[in-house]
Amino acid sequence: MKDLICYIAKALVDDPDQVAVNEVEGKQTSVLELKVAKEDLGKVIGKQGRTARAMRTILSAASAKIKKRTVLEIIE
Repeated sequence: MKDLICYIAKALVDDPDQVAVNEVEGKQTSVLELKVAKEDLGKVIGKQGRTARAMRTILSAASAKIKKRTVLEIIE
């Protein structure tokens, strides 16, 4: 899951070297914390949060396949 979000985020931003994904795992739920450069934050969130919502949808579909809940948090 971490690699999936990292791949998508790097494709969206101008500075892919600043993309960092940290995974905090629990028993049933894992939290992915996405951190990008400050000037690329708008590109990752998108207009009215559409890009972030799409990333969360893809993540939930992929995590349902492995029967685990995954949450995406975008860190400023």
